[in-house]
Parts: sequence; structure tokens; C-alpha cells
Amino acid sequence: MKEYVILSIQPIVNLLEKLIQEHEELLKLSKQKTDEIKEGQTDKLQATLIKERKVIQSIERTEEKRMEEVNKWFTDQGLPLENATITEMLNKLSNENEKKSLEKVTVNLTELIVKIKQQEQLNEALLKQSMQFVQLSLDMLHPSIENMNYNQKQSQVTTERSVFDSKA
Repeated sequence: MKEYVILSIQPIVNLLEKLIQEHEELLKLSKQKTDEIKEGQTDKLQATLIKERKVIQSIERTEEKRMEEVNKWFTDQGLPLENATITEMLNKLSNENEKKSLEKVTVNLTELIVKIKQQEQLNEALLKQSMQFVQLSLDMLHPSIENMNYNQKQSQVTTERSVFDSKA
């Protein structure tokens, strides 16, 4: 008779909790970006973007580890890897405590990702608005520059004509 060692889902829950912490940091940085965009602090915004990139890289590494752990769990259960999702894990778990724990962290992470997405949409809208303002300002300056050039040419032509007319 073959004995199976059933892997605990605790490593997966731990990685999901780590992902929650990293996403909370990302949300904090996203809100910071919003303030910096509103205040026009481009130097601070660049520094925040660098921090954000590092957090995203950390999230990617943690996500890779989480996927490895999920794949291990599915392999241990004798389940196909093409269905290796948290939702499928929840359907297959028989231990109610593990199921509740996994469900809780998954819901928390999902809610956090939605908040980040909303915050980033706000940042995108603010940046578009800033770009429109800059474009409008440039458009308003452009005609006055043309007018200045046009007026200078016109006065030169007039001056040349008056000199020409007096000699005739």
C-alpha cells in the first residue's frame, strides 16, 4: 500500500500574505504618486517610480514562488496542472480551516489589487489632464509667437516701401 504525504497549503497562504504586504506597499506608492502628480513634483515622482519598480519586481518573484507551491500541491494531489488555480484548490480542499484561511487571503489580495487598479486609473487621468493643460498652454503661446514674427516682417516691408516710394 502506497502512503501519500499530503502537503499543507500553509506555504501557499504564507506567500499570499506576503503578496498582500507587497501590494499594500504598491498601493501606498500609487497614492503617493497621486499627490506628487497633483503637486507637480516631478523629481519626487521619478523617485517614487523607481521604488514602485522594485516593489513590482518583488511581487513578480513572490508570485513565481506561489505558482511553484500551487503546482507542487496539485502534483501531490494527483491533479492536472492545467487546472492549477486557487479557485480549483478551494474546490478540492476538504479541511475547512485551510479552506477558510486560503479563501480569506485570496479575497484580501483580490480586493487590494482592485484598489491599486482604481488608484492607477486616477493617476492616469491626472496625467492626461496635465498633458492636456500643457498642450493647451503651448497652443496658446504658439499663435502669439507667429503674430510676433508676422508683425516684424510686416513692419520691415513697410519700412522698405517707404524708402522706395520716397526715391521714386
